[in-house]
Amino acid sequence: MTNTDSTSRRWRRQTLWGLMAVAAVGIAGYTVSTYLAGGPALSIVPLDPDVTLHYLSVAVHAVPGGLALAIGPLQFITALRARRPRLHRILGKIYMASVIAASAAALFSAAVSLSGFALQVAFYLITALWLYTLAQAFLNIRRGEITMHRIWMIRNYALTFTAVTLRVYLITGLQLFPLTPELTFKDIYTASGWASLIGNVIVAEYFIIQRILLRPPHRRRPRSATPAPQPTIHN
Repeated sequence: MTNTDSTSRRWRRQTLWGLMAVAAVGIAGYTVSTYLAGGPALSIVPLDPDVTLHYLSVAVHAVPGGLALAIGPLQFITALRARRPRLHRILGKIYMASVIAASAAALFSAAVSLSGFALQVAFYLITALWLYTLAQAFLNIRRGEITMHRIWMIRNYALTFTAVTLRVYLITGLQLFPLTPELTFKDIYTASGWASLIGNVIVAEYFIIQRILLRPPHRRRPRSATPAPQPTIHN
């Protein structure tokens, strides 16, 4: 590979990371501010007026989930992991606690969802995979399996990032709504939920294969041999 190819790939990776980080922080900031100060009227999730705790469960899911969404891009910065390992561990613990809290609230929110059985299944599946991949990442780092920890965290953050892609698909679908008047909001919301799950999983697995599994291991450069000292002969 030439230096030009290497520089081009590095530039593309940094650009994609930058776009992901901006989208993650933007959605996280909007979501957290909406559910902390906006109230039920601004909820993107249709709320059941007969379930008192529905909005609270959505808010408890959204706030720590938004925190995990914002922290995630930082954890993939190689320089941060290498130079600030303690900060990386602290952020990792906050991320893990946020995912667990958001998952617990998501289970209740999905159970009382007004969006239909198909979307409930998608949300249950996302939550189950979210917790499972987090557990696998934790167990692997405890065993010192850094590469496997990274693989499972890529999978986990892909599920966290469904908060972004779901909104992208939903907004796109609503913009195309006049072209498909036979579809309802529930139809578009359901399709967006499943598309965000399936699409993110595919992208994550492709990234893992291309960037980790097929990447040749780093070869250590052989150290230059130091000639053994010659014995001094005294006449």
